[in-house]
Amino acid sequence: MSYIKKGTTAFHKTNIALVAAGFSTFANLYCVQPLLPEFSKEFHISPATSSLALSLTTVTLAISMLLVGSLSESWGRKPVMAFSMAAVSILAMVTAFMPDFHFLLVARVLQGVVFAGLPAIAMAYIGEEIDPTSLGVAMGLYISGNTFGGLGGRVIVGMVTDYFNWRIAIASIGGLSVIASLIFWYTLPTSQNFKPRKLELGKLMKSMISHLKDPGLLCLYGIGFLLMGSFVTLYNYIGFQLTAPPYSLSQTLVSWIFVIYLVGTFSSTWFGSLADKYGRRTMLLIAIFIMFIGAVVTLNTFLLVKIVGIAIFTFGFFGGHSIASSWVGRRVTHDKAQASSLYLFFYYVGSSIGGTAGGVFWTNFGWGGVISMIISFLALSLVLSVCLYFITKQTTVKDQKYSVTFRKRHI
Repeated sequence: MSYIKKGTTAFHKTNIALVAAGFSTFANLYCVQPLLPEFSKEFHISPATSSLALSLTTVTLAISMLLVGSLSESWGRKPVMAFSMAAVSILAMVTAFMPDFHFLLVARVLQGVVFAGLPAIAMAYIGEEIDPTSLGVAMGLYISGNTFGGLGGRVIVGMVTDYFNWRIAIASIGGLSVIASLIFWYTLPTSQNFKPRKLELGKLMKSMISHLKDPGLLCLYGIGFLLMGSFVTLYNYIGFQLTAPPYSLSQTLVSWIFVIYLVGTFSSTWFGSLADKYGRRTMLLIAIFIMFIGAVVTLNTFLLVKIVGIAIFTFGFFGGHSIASSWVGRRVTHDKAQASSLYLFFYYVGSSIGGTAGGVFWTNFGWGGVISMIISFLALSLVLSVCLYFITKQTTVKDQKYSVTFRKRHI
């Protein structure tokens, strides 16, 4: 097999392409988050209804990811990813000029379908084409592109909305996505190690069912659902609070709140290294506890303290997510890609359900209601973490007993 090695022209081109792809996908996915208050005002809808602009997209993405990864096994990696990026760019332009909120939701749902073509396949492409000794760098750059896209999309949209309006803001993201799509198509090397396989949906379903029968994986999926539901809920409705009195911040200032995301690039790596030293179970509990502290701190009405609370909450979330998502790959012994896809499915469904349900609490109980919902989610995730502790403990004991029996029989 011919692999792409670090230091080569092909390696640099691959990284440029994947960073562009990550930026385009996640900038478009999350660009509506700071616009939820704008949607509420313009279309005369409740905060919970406005959150559907993000929630419906993420739940559609979650469902589509279960299928698109398998489709790429037959159709190829680069063509599916390129189509995904082009379609996302076109739909962003269409979304910007939707006459009412219902049509906007239709466009966002269609985006959710085509979004799946990138995250479901990019990691498979990296694993197949990049030299094993260079995988860490390539994967890190791809994830950086995702983070940069999610952050950049929110900040750009917030600033452009302040100077013009939200329609021009979304159209500007679409324009940047067109450029990113062209960069991707012309720089990403064609797959050399990809071998087309027959699409077998029956085998796919059997694989998913076998993973869903594992109580340990179900706990991890539930934790992903609850942590992401809490995280998106906080960021969905903090904009409503900060743009209203007594804060009355502009869209530009509120959009810069998302810069706090950068603490996640540190905490995800740091928690991963600590998990190797102190154990995944311990560090996952600590991460959830940190999220709890951060959520409570945001109840303080002093703006600076509130922002510190958001930073603490974000720090804990990325640490917990990195441990839970990597734990899935460590636990399964077969069809790891499907197990990871299921984790992402629950992760994005949590984003959709939590993000919209939080609007009901915001409307009826204000920020205190939002935080009470988040604390309830975190309490449930703690329960699942404790269950996971006993499940993994039992599994370890069984493995040790099997190992002792096997050695006795073969001495």
